[in-house]
Order: sequence, then C-alpha cells, then structure tokens
Amino acid sequence: MSAPSPSSPPRIRRIAHLDMDAFFASIELLRYPQLKGLPVVIGGGRRKVDEALMAAQGERALRFIPVAQFPLLRDYVGRGVITTATYAARQFGVGSAMGMMKAARLCPQAIVLPVDFDEVRKYSRLFKSTITDIAPLMEDRGVDEVYIDFTDVPGGQREGGRVLARLIQKEIFEKTGLTCSVGVAPNKLLAKMASEFNKPKGISVVYEADLQEKIWPLHVRKINGIGPKAGEKLAALAIHTIGELAAQEPAFLIRHFGKATGAWMHEAAWGRDARPVVTESEPVSISRETTFERDLHAVRDRAALGAIFTSLCEKLADDLQRKGYVAKTIGIKLRYDDFRIATRDQTADFYTADGPTIRKTAGLCLKRVPLDKRLRLLGVRAATLVKAGEAPVYEQNRDQAQSGRAQAATESIATDQLF
Repeated sequence: MSAPSPSSPPRIRRIAHLDMDAFFASIELLRYPQLKGLPVVIGGGRRKVDEALMAAQGERALRFIPVAQFPLLRDYVGRGVITTATYAARQFGVGSAMGMMKAARLCPQAIVLPVDFDEVRKYSRLFKSTITDIAPLMEDRGVDEVYIDFTDVPGGQREGGRVLARLIQKEIFEKTGLTCSVGVAPNKLLAKMASEFNKPKGISVVYEADLQEKIWPLHVRKINGIGPKAGEKLAALAIHTIGELAAQEPAFLIRHFGKATGAWMHEAAWGRDARPVVTESEPVSISRETTFERDLHAVRDRAALGAIFTSLCEKLADDLQRKGYVAKTIGIKLRYDDFRIATRDQTADFYTADGPTIRKTAGLCLKRVPLDKRLRLLGVRAATLVKAGEAPVYEQNRDQAQSGRAQAATESIATDQLF
C-alpha cells in the first residue's frame, strides 16, 4: 500500500466493532421466514417434527409450517437458558442467558426455536470471510462479533469510517441475508460501546471529541470489563455514569479497587485504550458443559450421569482434534441444586486430545469434589493448550495415549463408581 502524499491529511486510528444482530435468532429466521417480526427465543432442543419434515421434503418445506404449529414459551418446562431472542421478544425484557422459565413469565407468547450450532458456525465463517476480503486486519471475538482495523483500508477514513462500515454491512447482507451493527471509534473500548448505540442495522461513529457528549452520560456498566459486582461497588460510592467515574482521582479508584483495576477504570472512563487488533489469538481453554432438565444425584442417577460425563469428554476430545490442539490440564465443573459451583483441575504428565484419556483424568477430578447433593450442571474443560504438532514430546506420548485406551477405560471403573 502506497504511503500518503505529503499533502494528504494524517490518518487517524479508526477501529470498528462489528456485532451481528440477534445472530442465533436471525439464522433461524432464514429457515423460518414466516416468523419474522414475531417474538422468538432461541433455546431448547431441535424439534423432531422439523427434522422429519426436512428429511422427507428438504429444508425449504420448513418455511411453510403454519405459525400456529410452533411451540410457545408458555408451554416450556425445563432448565434451559435463552441463547438469544429477536428484538420483538426483547421488548418484553427477555434477554440472553435468562432462564427460559423466567422468560416465559415475561413473554409467554414467544415462539421457541432451538440452536443449530452447525448453521451458526457456517454463517460465522461466512460473515468473517466476507469482512477479511475487504479489511484483512480482523480480530475474532466469538461466533458473532469481531474488531476490525479500518485505519489504512480504503474508505476507512471517510466520514470517520462510516463509508467502509456501510460497504461491509452491504456485503455481509448480500452473502448471508443477515444484518449487523457497527461502531467505529479511535479504539476497541469506544468501538464496542458505539456498536450498541443504534441496534439493529446501525452504524455509529465516535471521535475523541465526542467523549463528553456521547460516552460520559452512559452507565458505568457500558464499559466492557465492569461487571455487576464492580457496578454495585461503584454505585455504593455514588458513581453511576462514566462521566462520574472520569471525575474521580486515580488514587481514589486505586484505593477502592486495587492498583491495576483502579488505574484501568480511570483510563477507560477517559476513553483511552491502546490495545491493537490481534488477527490471531490462541484459546486459553476449551470446554463442554450441559445443564440438566432435572437435578441428578450422583448415586441414584449414576448411570445417566456416567453416560453424560463420558459424552462430554468425547465431545471435548472432538473439539480439540478439530481445532488442532492438545491439552495437559483437564478440569471439571459442577453446579449443585443450591447453585453453588465446584471446580477441580488435574494436570497430566503429557499432552492429549484422546477421549478416554480425558475421561480418566476428569474422573480423577471427580474424586476431589463432594457428591452428596443433587447436580444441575456438569462440565469438562481442557486447558494448558498447545498446537498438536508443537507439544513437547507429543509424538511419543500420542502413541502412549492411543495404546492405553483400553487401560484408561479399565481404570475409569473406579471413577464410574462416583457416577
């Protein structure tokens, strides 16, 4: 790329945060266009009647299912949580991570659709490849959001980045049929906030000079990184808006929140963020977990829990192999019927992505947690990850892991006695 001529205005840093609009729900509405404009929540399991219809007549047949034949949230029974909801449902206070039974009280007329993770991954890859064809410096932040460096991309400086954001929105819609919202600002912190200003289908541009007018009136929780506990503590200090946070002396915030967090809060309130857009990052861990439809007991429901536990370990192994990683630390997560959480980790002597080995190691973790209460959730996690070909002495231990599968299955009998 040629350098700007001496007469060209200096380029200013322009970072975009792009967030797909109600991504999981919007993908399902491509399959069921008859539900557009209606309150819809995503959660629960795939409908067998739809799978049968797809197998017999193809996916196109789904768009002709009468609206009256879809299940309603008021009839849902179980422990599921909402992955996302259409904007029509959000008007009733329904939102992501809300329990479906609670959501049913707020919006009983909402239609329930399941998550199709294969479709989600497909559309996630498609919208991201569309972006990188236009603006190659993109940081992946999950299935439905990314950061993009607009600074040196054609159109990235025009109207503060609005021109490029409009082009990307248009290309994504043409390739996927889905909409997104974009915030463009001097850094990632402000761009993340800006992307929420005009949802859905919005483009919001923020400059450094807009800090006092557009950012400071917002609640402190709008800063990505200030969670519920920090928000409550700030409220107790009579600090509710970002502007009120910016008015505090750094020493005051450090005294109440510690050196690192207090200093970061002050910088964030003033809109300062030097983090670069990172095009590649390694995952810290990979996990699988499931919430049960009813509480399960380690003794009375041992067979069911054992099957679920083994399935989670196998799926975790599949995830590691598909993504090309091996792990040295395996952990478990339990949530009891009183909502208390227990976690345990076990570090092995070698790296693995082998299902039975993961099952055996996770079983050792189970020996170190109390199992006298009913369980609501069970999870398995792999950490200390490296790329499969880069693991120390991986090759010799891979053979060890593969040849030891029968032994691992035998040795896991002791852990199966737990469940």
